[in-house]
Amino acid sequence: MTTLWLTLYILIWPSISAVVLFVIVRGFFRDMRAARQAGRDMV
Repeated sequence: MTTLWLTLYILIWPSISAVVLFVIVRGFFRDMRAARQAGRDMV
C-alpha cells in the first residue's frame, strides 16, 4: 500500500505543474491578444 501512495505522489506533481503552466500560458496569450487588439504594447 505504501508503494501505491508513493507512486501516486510522484506522478501527481508533474500533472499539477502542467496544469499550472497551462493556466499561466493561456492567460499570457489572452493578455497578448487583448493588447494587440487595443493597439498597446505588452511591456
